[in-house]
Amino acid sequence: MTINKAESQKSQPTILSYVKDLPNLCSLAGLACTLLAIYFSILGVYYAAMIGMIWAVAFDWADGLIARRMKGRTGDDRAFGGQLDVLIDIVSYGVTPAILLLSFGKFEPLFLIGAFLMLAASAIRLSYFSVFGLAGGSKYTGLALDNNNIILVFIFLFEAAFSQGTFAVILYVSGLGLAALNVSQIKTPKLSGNPVNVYILAAYTLGITAVYGWKLL
Repeated sequence: MTINKAESQKSQPTILSYVKDLPNLCSLAGLACTLLAIYFSILGVYYAAMIGMIWAVAFDWADGLIARRMKGRTGDDRAFGGQLDVLIDIVSYGVTPAILLLSFGKFEPLFLIGAFLMLAASAIRLSYFSVFGLAGGSKYTGLALDNNNIILVFIFLFEAAFSQGTFAVILYVSGLGLAALNVSQIKTPKLSGNPVNVYILAAYTLGITAVYGWKLL
């Protein structure tokens, strides 16, 4: 029994051995962008936060594209990458938008409710997907979480057209609307599975980066 246990432990790869996997490195790059988005949201440098949020999506989509084109990846590699994606997604598309809402709302207690609902919807959405996967093998049930960032960075383009208080309400309502769509029964296509969509997102990411970079100057 002891010998079998020792052999089982010996056959397990090391934790850090998965870091050298290119798709996982891409996922971690997205996590770094997410951390920057959280950091700048807390500081109130929202334009920089928007850049971090959209690049988090870009790296998230890129890691899937790379993983599908790589040869020689084992079942363990795919399983580890899938788990890593889920954990990063809750931070990128749940925690980050929630912190953005809290920060823009000056951390008023009322904004805690919206932030919690957004975060809870993200956790429920990801848990549902982990259990049931794609509906019919091709569509998501509920709005995929990466759309939260894609939509929010677009909405934020109009922030300067409103007073701080008015746009805080717009952001609050938008966040709750996205949360409702995340846990709804609507069926949406898996956009990241199409290479053409990845290139469209790349163009969108560069455009958003240019606009917000200009606003930061």
